[in-house]
Amino acid sequence: MPFVLDNPVVSGWTVESRATPYTEAIARRLERDRALVPPIRELEFTNVLRTACTRGRLQAHVARAMVEQVMSLPIDVDREPVRPAEVLALALRFGLSAYDAAYLELALRRQVPIATSDEALADAATASGAGWLAP
Repeated sequence: MPFVLDNPVVSGWTVESRATPYTEAIARRLERDRALVPPIRELEFTNVLRTACTRGRLQAHVARAMVEQVMSLPIDVDREPVRPAEVLALALRFGLSAYDAAYLELALRRQVPIATSDEALADAATASGAGWLAP
């Protein structure tokens, strides 16, 4: 079953300090499923790598290789236009950032659960009926 993939999970695959048993379980799940992400995930992921490089945790050539590796995974970017009013309503209702609400909006619209290690987003996914993807 497809699922929405939150950026902190992807970050766990590329930045050692963010790796958890949950991020590893979701990586294994991608061996048999496809993931969906909103377009913002591309920028969020790039920023995580940039930050790791500027803090000396990652070399630029390694970060570039990680971009290529992650881009080759079965992750589809949803290119439907973002619905700002819906994202705002979800952000306000669940106390989320607009970025996290974009993931929730995608999960609700596509009727699939979210893979996230963010507790607030997992709680919102559960409360909204989208569902949180357990490992």
